[in-house]
Amino acid sequence: MGMRVFLVGFFLIAALRLGSAETLVERGEYLVNAVMGCDGCHSTPNTPPGPSPGRFGGGPQTWDTPWYTVKGTNITPDPETGIGKWSDDEIKRLMREGIRPDGRPISTQMPFLSYKSMQERDLDAVVAYIKTVPPLRREVPPPTYKAELPVELVPGAEKPFTDADLADKIKRGFYLANLAHCMDCHSRGADDRLNFTKGWGKGGHVHKTPVGPVAAVNITSHPTKGVGAWSDSDLKRALKEGVRPDGRKLRPPMGIRFGKMKDEDIDAIVAWVRTIPPLE
Repeated sequence: MGMRVFLVGFFLIAALRLGSAETLVERGEYLVNAVMGCDGCHSTPNTPPGPSPGRFGGGPQTWDTPWYTVKGTNITPDPETGIGKWSDDEIKRLMREGIRPDGRPISTQMPFLSYKSMQERDLDAVVAYIKTVPPLRREVPPPTYKAELPVELVPGAEKPFTDADLADKIKRGFYLANLAHCMDCHSRGADDRLNFTKGWGKGGHVHKTPVGPVAAVNITSHPTKGVGAWSDSDLKRALKEGVRPDGRKLRPPMGIRFGKMKDEDIDAIVAWVRTIPPLE
């Protein structure tokens, strides 16, 4: 009798855990909306700020650089103007390798270099979620590629992370920061070149926004030029609430972008930020 009660209790607990397990779509929704910030390039925001009625149908920005001129593309499942005809593997290949289904490479404006570290399950989750988005028929001007842009891989993130990697708090923070493509802005100079080797976290990239130019700040551990003097609470508040230690609001594209991120994931990113060497 006692063994029967034990087995019933065991299977009940297992069933409850299975029922509460995060589905692929739920994981993808969290990654896309709370971590990766895909709306920032692929959606046209409302005024006042809020979810766009036609999410992921292409953003309003145009990035015009010496190497390419591109806009945020339509990534809804529309078969004609979006990615509705793309296979799961084709979407994943573009995300992690920067190659379109027809074999053409894409620009580094799409942060595929930061997605090389993405686990297969997380790639599957993003694809599963994107396929649930309502299709939006919206033409976006095709990209223009002017010259070959040197590609520099993110140090330490050249291949997918393992479960053992993510069990380490600092490595998990680095993984999440890659999915959020933090260094794509904070290690890109004013000339728009990625500089992971000599400019790791130094900032300098200037965003052209509707409110004017906004420069990516220094997030290294330098005590005056960077965030070395900030407390963990300061960093966490900046990420979740978009507020600096002196009370000033961070300007887009930061703001409250990570407001939906889980506390434990924010804590992991803060732990990783602490490891960035100081640079002036």
